Amino acid sequence: MSDRDDAARVAIAKVDGVFEAAAMTELWDTALRAPGWDRSPVWFHGDFHTGNLLTADGRLSAVIDFGGLGIGDPACDMVIAFTLMSAGSRAVFRDALGVDDATWLRGRGWALATGLNAHTSYAAVNPRVAAQTTRQINQALIG
Repeated sequence: MSDRDDAARVAIAKVDGVFEAAAMTELWDTALRAPGWDRSPVWFHGDFHTGNLLTADGRLSAVIDFGGLGIGDPACDMVIAFTLMSAGSRAVFRDALGVDDATWLRGRGWALATGLNAHTSYAAVNPRVAAQTTRQINQALIG
């Protein structure tokens, strides 16, 4: 995540007034300070959000876009919890996967950073992206 630090801080400054800059900065700083992944590397999707989920008959049928696939820290895949789930669903998701506090916090940081990136790039021209990223950023702040 540290490689996204400069871009995240620039984006936070750009959206100050739309979102609370102090809260975003606090979350970002805390996520950057969270202990890193200290277990065996695991596979991660790397871009796991609602736009990469396909459904049929109201059920998940496929996950697409494996361009970010990698091995390492799974925190980046926690973004799905902040793009798709309610606070209650997030709690069930986190418990079912046994996500530790540090990974969850880094996941919130990933959700904030990726939400900010998409929001500052596309929200002005795409109302759907504006709504999705507004929700993602707010849910990351809520936790």
